[in-house]
Amino acid sequence: MAERSLIAVVTPAFGSAESVEALAREVDGMPTEVRLVAPAVESGTLHHTLGDVDEPRVEALARLEEALAAVRSKGLQASGEVGDPDPVQAAQDALLEKPAEEILIFAHAADCRDWYEGGLWRHAEETLAPQLKMVLVDGDAHVVSTEEAAPGHLDARLAHGGDNAYALDVTRTDMTVMVLGIIGTIVAIVIAAAAAAGGGTTGWHAIAIGIAIATALVNMSNVVGTLLMESVRYHGGFAKLFRDLALIGTPLAVLVNLAILIFA
Repeated sequence: MAERSLIAVVTPAFGSAESVEALAREVDGMPTEVRLVAPAVESGTLHHTLGDVDEPRVEALARLEEALAAVRSKGLQASGEVGDPDPVQAAQDALLEKPAEEILIFAHAADCRDWYEGGLWRHAEETLAPQLKMVLVDGDAHVVSTEEAAPGHLDARLAHGGDNAYALDVTRTDMTVMVLGIIGTIVAIVIAAAAAAGGGTTGWHAIAIGIAIATALVNMSNVVGTLLMESVRYHGGFAKLFRDLALIGTPLAVLVNLAILIFA
């Protein structure tokens, strides 16, 4: 019977001989139950939001089956499941099903920016209590480095900041989108008001007002959605949808309303 449990988050970075060896080194000959979790990585925000979730899960299941075969060929006891598109959330869900002593996350070296600047690694440290490591794999499937969280990382954050370890930690990107969205909404409203003042509230001028209202609703949804989703550490498809709509729709609304003001 296994004496310890290890969760390995097998993103598309996992699968090479070197990555399997890296997992085997973590087991290091000790009786260990290896639990593989394959995040159902989304092919696109709209696909996920519109209900097209089958393809990512099918791809994740195929990746999981290949990973299980590779791991078992090393003589390791392994089981697996498909998890949330967010690798950190996938690990957290696996922990809720059954505790583990270690979590190993495999990631492409090209995704370092998302993990470090985007706050994913910090998010992992704040929410995953067991020993935590991330194995980086380059484009040639070579393991280039292993990042390890400090021992007792979650306890240390709680001791240092009390409950602040679970406070909102909005990324710079999300904050920038929210601020620009608010400014853009104000500009769209001002332009719509100017257009209406010059030609009433019918025809194109009514459209300008409608665009301003829609822009305000989109950005309000983005702000509220970002804050609510961050409070539960959710970074999946809907969070991306709100951000993308605000990022693309706001400048487009300003340009359309400006065109209405000038030409209508």
